[in-house]
Amino acid sequence: MKTRLKFIAASMLALSVATAGGAMADNKTIATVVKIAGVGWFDRMEKGVDAFAAANADINAFQQGPGQADAAQQAQIIEDLIAQNVDAIGVVPLSAETLEAVLKKARERGIVVVAHEGATLENIDYDVEAFDNEAYGVHLMDALAERMNGKGDYATFVGALTNVTHNIWVDAAVAHQRQKYPEMNWLGEKYVSDEDAQTAYRKTQEILVTHPSVRGFLGSSSNDVVGIGQAIDEAGLNDATEVVGTSIVSMAGSGLENGSIDMIAAWDPKDAGLAINEIAARVMRGETIAQGDDLGIPGYESVTVDGKVVTGSAWIDMTADNMGDYDF
Repeated sequence: MKTRLKFIAASMLALSVATAGGAMADNKTIATVVKIAGVGWFDRMEKGVDAFAAANADINAFQQGPGQADAAQQAQIIEDLIAQNVDAIGVVPLSAETLEAVLKKARERGIVVVAHEGATLENIDYDVEAFDNEAYGVHLMDALAERMNGKGDYATFVGALTNVTHNIWVDAAVAHQRQKYPEMNWLGEKYVSDEDAQTAYRKTQEILVTHPSVRGFLGSSSNDVVGIGQAIDEAGLNDATEVVGTSIVSMAGSGLENGSIDMIAAWDPKDAGLAINEIAARVMRGETIAQGDDLGIPGYESVTVDGKVVTGSAWIDMTADNMGDYDF
């Protein structure tokens, strides 16, 4: 019910922005479309979108997303926003391929498009990344290998096989493992969680049965380690199995505390939400993003630019020892 209400409220706000006259006529509208509404990661991103709106009185900024991780639903939301004549769309794509056509349509209508976690997208003005994705995948593998002492079988998870960043991370991690940690062994499959903790939980249970030698797990979606950790904890394997991946304390904190999750890494979704909207606003003003630009956001004080991809340096590692330092 909460997710549905948020979806309806965001849709009503978008419609009112599109149809209002008078004082609203000069205002610009930025709609940020996330992978899925009502989960901790994107609830945190919405705080960044809301903070941007509060700091920019001439811009109506809001966030919405599908009630489940469904690329077709995400595309339909963007179609609706195009019909509402928004000025800019920020998007965290579930499937880059699925969105290309609708994003092309948006740009043909003069709508600015800024992606996040969508570096391979073509029909965008910019994509903003918190960090170099291959370097991040290498970093996750180093963290897992350190805890596994460079030995043993491990499994990898992605939210979807069409998710650009998740697959870059895992591909880079596996390539790094094969080069640097020859005594480790990848199970040879990207297990798909559909961005859902319960799916990750069930698949981890299956892995523990079919591959009892597994000693490590690497998760990509913010929900992956949550489900993996639950299965590990129930199996009593907290000390025998290592789990690292992308998540935030509000989602994975209990797993860090009980030892079923060993380390999470992330960028602050709030800052990413701010960065998406800041770049969109600059493009609407006719500006370009240049090498070394300061977006005025932590981790994005001196960005690098490669074509349409704008990259910050904003990842953080969280364990049971320092999780209290992060309030999201």
